[in-house]
Amino acid sequence: MNMIDSSQKIIKGNCLEVIDDLFSKNGEYFDFIFADPPYFLSNGGITCQNGKMVKVNKGDWDKSKGAELNHEFNKEWLKRCQKILKPNGTIMVSGTLHVIFSIGFAMQQLNMKVLNNITWEKPNPSPNLACRYFTHSTETIIWAAKNIKSKHYFNYELMKKFNNKKQMKDVWRFTAPKKGEKEYGKHPTQKPIELLNRIILASTKENDFVLDPFSGSGTTGVACKLNGRNYIGIELEKNFAELSKKRINSVKQQKLKLD
Repeated sequence: MNMIDSSQKIIKGNCLEVIDDLFSKNGEYFDFIFADPPYFLSNGGITCQNGKMVKVNKGDWDKSKGAELNHEFNKEWLKRCQKILKPNGTIMVSGTLHVIFSIGFAMQQLNMKVLNNITWEKPNPSPNLACRYFTHSTETIIWAAKNIKSKHYFNYELMKKFNNKKQMKDVWRFTAPKKGEKEYGKHPTQKPIELLNRIILASTKENDFVLDPFSGSGTTGVACKLNGRNYIGIELEKNFAELSKKRINSVKQQKLKLD
């Protein structure tokens, strides 16, 4: 078996092709996967950014190709993630209402075992400019095991400790990424490090192998580096792949200063 030789690594490429290649070389390799796939929102809508009205246009990778093709894509990358997980491995996928129902249905089609439906509440959401809907202030994270036979890992005691010795519920409150988290550049769907820290600590053990098929700004990699997990990130866009590397390398430099 050709074992992956790096504790933190970014691979530039299409996640479908890269995961196929990783599986052919390493088999069932990863203990945990976090995925923040395209939400298919870049189709002429508007939002509020820094008090200004701006178009929701993140890039070609986020443009909808229609419900059927979008779902086909979700099922294909999830199928590959399921295949490369270890027998007791799990996956968390985040998304808004625009994509999360497709993700959940695809998981059911693949006979994955859905464990939790986590709601991430944002206390500082973008204003509702249209004034014709309730203000969007949440994202959903679906946690699922590889299959019905999987015996998933959950750090129950640590989560209880974080929650003042009470059982942690499935509604989490975190603000958007802080200014310091965008020091090396911005990504339109960047997740806060606090969110990924909790996810990684809840669902993995030290030295576990974590995959992120849509690396983006590399927040999953930063959380893995901070908490002693091995990480492989896949990113299609060159500028975001470079951003991920810079952020993860900065964590290494900080650790060297502290040692």
